[in-house]
Amino acid sequence: MERMFGKPIVTQEQMRARIRELGRQISADYAGKDLVLVGVLKGAYAFYADLARAIRIPVRVDFIIVTSSKPRTKAAAKVKQVTELTEKITGKDVLLVEDIVDSGVTAQYLLKVLAKKKPRSINVCTLLSKQDCRIADVRVEYVGFTVPDQYIVGYGLDYRQKYRNLPYLAVLDQKELQDE
Repeated sequence: MERMFGKPIVTQEQMRARIRELGRQISADYAGKDLVLVGVLKGAYAFYADLARAIRIPVRVDFIIVTSSKPRTKAAAKVKQVTELTEKITGKDVLLVEDIVDSGVTAQYLLKVLAKKKPRSINVCTLLSKQDCRIADVRVEYVGFTVPDQYIVGYGLDYRQKYRNLPYLAVLDQKELQDE
């Protein structure tokens, strides 16, 4: 029998339905535009792939890797860009695809970095939003699900590089965190 990790909060079926809706909305909003999807790795990989397939207009794809610490304050935040884009985004419409926007610090950092490359427009799409955790003022144009301030794993989100492969989203119980 397969062991379930954590308490599921969003099923695979719920995610598929919501991603299809996001794909329709993004396709309509960016119809006739030169869209570049920029995925933030590693966490956004599963959402990014499914979202890209749900978008029904031509898109360019690219990725960026950053590392970040969990900040308590904006001043304590540490975000480090590990890779550069391979696509030129000057004059193009960019959609930054995140797994989760909680503090907003990483998204805000990436928006500033990408804005220096002079895209025509830049917006944020995230699978999960923890609005109650926001310490940086960042606008998220497309949100899959708003979730409470709990430790969530699955569908790309990890705990110590584990659980990314779960096909659903789950709250990782404190007991499981202690058992690691």
